[in-house]
Amino acid sequence: MMQSRTHTCGELRIENVGEHVQLAGWMENVREVGGSLAFVVVRDFYGKTQLVIEREDLLQQVKAINKESTVIVSGTVRERDSKNPNMPTGDIEVVPDAVTVTGKCIYRELPFEINRSREADESQRLKYRYLDLRNPEVKQNIILRCQVISALRSAMNDHGFLEITTPILTASSPEGARDYLVPARKHPGKFYALPQAPQQFKQLLMTSGFDRYFQIAPCFRDEDARGDRSPGEFYQLDMEMAFATQEDVFAVLEDVLPPIFARYGKYSIASTAPFRRIRYNDALETYGTDKPDLRIDLTAQDVTDLLSETEFEPFRGGNVSKAIPISGCDLTRKQIDKLIADVEVQSGMKPYWFRMDENGAFVGGVSKFLDAVKDRLTERLGLKPGTLVVVSSSNRSQAQKTAGVAIKLFAAQIPAHMDKERYKFCWIVDFPMYEIGEESGELEFCHNPFSMPSGGLDVLLKAEKGEIDPLSITADQYDLVCNGVELSSGAVRNHDPEIMIKAFEMVRLGEEDVKKKFPAMYNAFCYGAPPHAGIAPGVDRMVMLLAGEDSIREIIPFPMNKSAQDVMMGAPSTVEQKQLDELHIAVTAVEE
Repeated sequence: MMQSRTHTCGELRIENVGEHVQLAGWMENVREVGGSLAFVVVRDFYGKTQLVIEREDLLQQVKAINKESTVIVSGTVRERDSKNPNMPTGDIEVVPDAVTVTGKCIYRELPFEINRSREADESQRLKYRYLDLRNPEVKQNIILRCQVISALRSAMNDHGFLEITTPILTASSPEGARDYLVPARKHPGKFYALPQAPQQFKQLLMTSGFDRYFQIAPCFRDEDARGDRSPGEFYQLDMEMAFATQEDVFAVLEDVLPPIFARYGKYSIASTAPFRRIRYNDALETYGTDKPDLRIDLTAQDVTDLLSETEFEPFRGGNVSKAIPISGCDLTRKQIDKLIADVEVQSGMKPYWFRMDENGAFVGGVSKFLDAVKDRLTERLGLKPGTLVVVSSSNRSQAQKTAGVAIKLFAAQIPAHMDKERYKFCWIVDFPMYEIGEESGELEFCHNPFSMPSGGLDVLLKAEKGEIDPLSITADQYDLVCNGVELSSGAVRNHDPEIMIKAFEMVRLGEEDVKKKFPAMYNAFCYGAPPHAGIAPGVDRMVMLLAGEDSIREIIPFPMNKSAQDVMMGAPSTVEQKQLDELHIAVTAVEE
């Protein structure tokens, strides 16, 4: 029994008939039947109970109460004449003898109907998030989040990891995104930074002699929102292991994640160990992305050599051509053209298409240009009557990207090519260590500068001597992907100061630059650091996948909007001049 109630609104059953009970919750709905009879639904965190008002005085009292007011109801449980099998408490109803308002809702009109809040405009939902969360469907995502985090903690503890919290106020460091800066009142002109990730701290823990670390870590990055990325802050299952290899990291997550996905997910089937491993370059060539959705059986094949023989200009001139054969396609030409247009919008390039009809002839799209290579294309692609072929042709990067978008969009419209109701994991491995920067035109780190180059110091020295192309160097880095969503990046860390200096020299940064940018970590490594490796799967993205949601904001209790604003709390906001003066800050321009 809890204060103000003997039972929750989701608890009463047929065996409680005849009991005098007390409930507490929100008054969700009142439905008058006529005379002095009305049905009232009261809702709390646990469920709903129907009340039957049979007294005129109580009816008048209830009619004066606005919906969503909180009430305490005392009354007697009885069996319902018309049972509701869709409601856990649907076998009973409560006949109240008293109704007391404990929290009055002063508004007759609500911003939206609570049980249909997901249909409301998102800005309204975020402004009145405390009302949105009253919707049991919305609340369930937050409950799921709690359950998943609890399961993750339990599994990591079972694998011998210690949960260690790392600082929130730290130093700014170049980690790929913009920092959130916090002025230091006692140190005028200097700033703390909120951590983009606990990257350096967890590596320092390894050098401190801890063997296995994890935390559900808050991370802060000033970056734009996407469907699978919340601006401002997010949480990740951050982990690191000493004296560990890539295989050790894989073994832990391949044991931890599948049971959680199978138990809590919208789908009950999840990949089991070992997850499939795909080289980065192979993923781009085959799936057009480094985040492949392996539930889809469509792949892209290189047909550059064949299509370059045709007279169709986009297939010539050194362009790379990727073909995606889609068997059993019964889409109309209008539907195909619509999907082609959608691919162009998402990829920036319009693909081409043709189809093999029931007689084995090529028809539609660019078919008239393919007579000379028809037989060879048919054999190369294994074409059969009824097969649609989508072709992307451009420079290699653009052709891959367009093929990747086409695979995703066409598979979504042709059910036979997507085994949707499961979670399929894979590892993307052998990432390039370096790339040519789009803006600088010079060699830059491709992903994580803390990664160990495959081959260690020897491969860096060969690149320095010109014996190998620096772009051919791969890193001991890996991504975890599930259903086309990148859950995490991880790596075997570069723990050797000599190798670290040489790796940074390749991008025109010397020893002093490394010492300046990463002083604590560099110095710690000089005192004998163990080989170590780690990863940090995103908790928000995991829960989004498990809940079957398309937007990450649906599984965050109080999310920001796409512009990184908390419209409920009014953040970011202006502050008083006194606060600015204490922090030695002058605001030089204010955007209206």
